Amino acid sequence: MNVDLDCRGLICPLPVIKLAKTLPTVAIGDTVTVLADDPAAATDIPAWCRMRAQDLVSADENSYVVRRVS
Repeated sequence: MNVDLDCRGLICPLPVIKLAKTLPTVAIGDTVTVLADDPAAATDIPAWCRMRAQDLVSADENSYVVRRVS
């Protein structure tokens, strides 16, 4: 299952905060796709995934897919 999280128009740190609140609501192994057009998201979301030991599946322009690992 994939959950889409539209964070376009939100500035740092809101996309990461919304990701942090949403990820625990999906099952382990499922993904959250974050749509974020704030340039800081390109750094913040991968860093958050590393710090929280979650899997960044893909990072394209304005789209980040995060798989819940734990």
